[in-house]
Amino acid sequence: MKTILSAALITLAAGSAAFASVQPIPGSITYDNPNVQLERAPAGSTFFHTFSDGSGRDVNEVYKVNADQTVTLVTRTISNAS
Repeated sequence: MKTILSAALITLAAGSAAFASVQPIPGSITYDNPNVQLERAPAGSTFFHTFSDGSGRDVNEVYKVNADQTVTLVTRTISNAS
């Protein structure tokens, strides 16, 4: 019984992590191409990307550079100004 419960909790945790990840939106670096690679950025570094959405609000995103030089969207904030 404990094995089944443990397996269920691990599955739930893995599914929650995938669900909680930030998804690209129009204007995001990885929106049309999820396999963007940077040539000169060190693995583990982060960088910011800022753009305006369609309603005039500023969108600020933070990306992390992975070991294979691809990037992962980590966080996003959207200004309240419109």
